Amino acid sequence: MLRTGFAQRLARADRCLYGTWLKTPALEPVEILADAGFDFLVIDQEHAPLTLEFAYAATVAAQGAGMSVLVRVPDRSGSHLQRLLDTGVDGILVPRVTSVAEADAAVRQMTFSPAGERGIGITSRAGRWGGLPRAEYLRFGDEEVLRAVQLEERAAIEAVDEILDVAGLNGVFLGMGDLQLSSGLPESDPVLQELVDRLLAAAHRRGVPAGTAVATAAQASAAADRGYRFVMVSNDTSLLRTAATSVVRQLEEGASHGV
Repeated sequence: MLRTGFAQRLARADRCLYGTWLKTPALEPVEILADAGFDFLVIDQEHAPLTLEFAYAATVAAQGAGMSVLVRVPDRSGSHLQRLLDTGVDGILVPRVTSVAEADAAVRQMTFSPAGERGIGITSRAGRWGGLPRAEYLRFGDEEVLRAVQLEERAAIEAVDEILDVAGLNGVFLGMGDLQLSSGLPESDPVLQELVDRLLAAAHRRGVPAGTAVATAAQASAAADRGYRFVMVSNDTSLLRTAATSVVRQLEEGASHGV
């Protein structure tokens, strides 16, 4: 049975959806994060050494455990898009998109011909190895898969209205870390916050779900209140580090008190 794609999950959800990044090339964290109750997982190929083969295995494991799966591809070249879509992922994040032309090129590669350039691969996992009716395979790929671009530079966000008008684009992600780096402004700066408001307003007007990434649950709740529809909270390695550091500190405090 065909699962509900992430674009449709976002459209039907009456709340913000929460996920986290996967950076460790192992399947155990996938099961742990699913058991914890995250709505979705983002396989991070941009900032982690995760191969296509691992992304395939992690997608199967995560979807089998009830999570939607997005993949952040390594770059905006488009070389990874077709094969990842063939694995049956629920969406793609294309990093460091800076212009309408780059957004259009990325979206076209994720949209079936003739509207786009994605080739038919119905005998892949996305087509249930040939078992899915052709019409349903094409409909799912065009209507239910999230095709999102990451806007991480000031100029890109200043052009957000034009970028979000790209045909077939159905998601946008704000990269706050790189936005701070590229602008030279701290997150608290009013100019930066005006850019965030501009992105969220443009997305809301068009019904395009906006996402971002934060470090804590409190920040995730604040992001949801601000209008984000999907939020990544921390990542598998940071969650492990935080838990491990907490345990060691408790042990050290106990030792200092003679426990």
